[in-house]
Amino acid sequence: MNYTQKQNQHFIPLWSGSMLRGLWGGLLMISLLTSSFGQKEPIEVDKGYKVEIQTSAICEMCQYALEKDLAFEKGVKEATLNLDDKVMTVVYNPKKTDAQTIRKRITLVGYHADTLARDSIAYDNLPMCCKDGAHDTPIPQVPLAPKDGN
Repeated sequence: MNYTQKQNQHFIPLWSGSMLRGLWGGLLMISLLTSSFGQKEPIEVDKGYKVEIQTSAICEMCQYALEKDLAFEKGVKEATLNLDDKVMTVVYNPKKTDAQTIRKRITLVGYHADTLARDSIAYDNLPMCCKDGAHDTPIPQVPLAPKDGN
């Protein structure tokens, strides 16, 4: 038996299968626990469910783009962006869509949505007035912090 074989004979793997499964399970739990950080839960209203989503929108062009795009999203009944606090309020039919799908749709238009980062290609296609730093606005960081401090 040569020197390398003797060393390998006493080798104890630090990352055995059960340890890796435990590590991945722990990472999954952390991911699930933090994925809703900063996201408000939908509340039931007479027309379906309402969710408020913090966005990185900054001007009327952003407002127009988001409201127009969400008007065509299946299940969305109302979509309104408040530019003062950058919160998109969406009323939707829970049988046709959900809050996470709506958040994803906002990112595909080019804006951050709660903890979801915007799509970089969609962002590149936004008008200059809708980009970071336009209108003397601070550059947003993801995850977006809720305005009410929750």
